[in-house]
Amino acid sequence: MTATVLSAPVRRTPAVGLVHLALALGGFAIGTTEFATMSLLPLMARDLHIDEPTAGHVISAYALGVVVGAPTLAVLGAKWPKRTMLIALMAVFAVANGLSALAPSYGSMLVFRFLSGLPHR
Repeated sequence: MTATVLSAPVRRTPAVGLVHLALALGGFAIGTTEFATMSLLPLMARDLHIDEPTAGHVISAYALGVVVGAPTLAVLGAKWPKRTMLIALMAVFAVANGLSALAPSYGSMLVFRFLSGLPHR
């Protein structure tokens, strides 16, 4: 005599697919923000009325935001719910990138690039 074990099929809810899509888009956005800036430096320099070496500081501002944000987020990540933290970080990232796209001056561009680097974990 053999025993038959029936198990319910695993169901994938549509929300899981949306979560995967959001994570993929977020990863793409972070990678693009980090690396596409290099090719845009001549355009940013022209629009902000600065030279290209000075415009390169916007990349450094983002990197500095990452350096400051990573240890801070490591501490906060242990205390905050993961979902809440992920949503908040992506919101900060999106808003800071939107503001840097509209930055009217070099100083504001540096600030917004720094802020967009903070949630990069």
